[in-house]
Amino acid sequence: MAQKTDPPAGTQGGEPAWKQRAVERSTKAAKLRAEQRVERFLDAAQAIISEKGTTDFTVQEVVDRSRQSLRSFYQHFDGKHELLLALFEDALRRATDQISAAASGESDPLDRLKVAVRLLFELSRPDPGARRPLFTDFAPQLLISHPTETKVAHAPLLALFSDLMAQAADAGELRPALTPRRAAALTMQTVMFIAQGNGVPGDEQDHALTADEVWDFCASGFAQD
Repeated sequence: MAQKTDPPAGTQGGEPAWKQRAVERSTKAAKLRAEQRVERFLDAAQAIISEKGTTDFTVQEVVDRSRQSLRSFYQHFDGKHELLLALFEDALRRATDQISAAASGESDPLDRLKVAVRLLFELSRPDPGARRPLFTDFAPQLLISHPTETKVAHAPLLALFSDLMAQAADAGELRPALTPRRAAALTMQTVMFIAQGNGVPGDEQDHALTADEVWDFCASGFAQD
């Protein structure tokens, strides 16, 4: 029976090491070029949204602004919806980083949660001056038409709020029966839903809710008495 021998030094699975290095360099270069093209499309779309204050634009406008081809666009995106989803995911990641940084300035876990809830409310509410159509226009549509994609997009934010809830639970500041992740999901959804409808005329109070009111309402559901 023939004895199995190891491949020569400098090879893996019979491939020469120089060949592996050449392929890896080529793959990395192609990946970098693709990432740069994608960023140009995203930057172009974001610039158009900022100028118009709406997500009402065409793929051709994005292609023209980016100075790339329509063919290149469809190599990277399935269509306008996927482009908006990418922008929305990026915006949520930036919001998550902003909330995390703000909350980290507090030493008490419940105070960290308070900062997070208040800032999430401010970032989610309609604000004509801020021009955030990805949150005010696209997000509600996405929730109805593509709930799975919405869940994936919100995953980093949910992870942050779950961690903050867990810290508060470990400090004995939450109701004992609560599960931190479920409490985090309920709080996030409540805050963002309230923010979306904030200031809509016709309610009996007829005045906009404040971040402090929203925090007090949410905290009454999970904070230890």
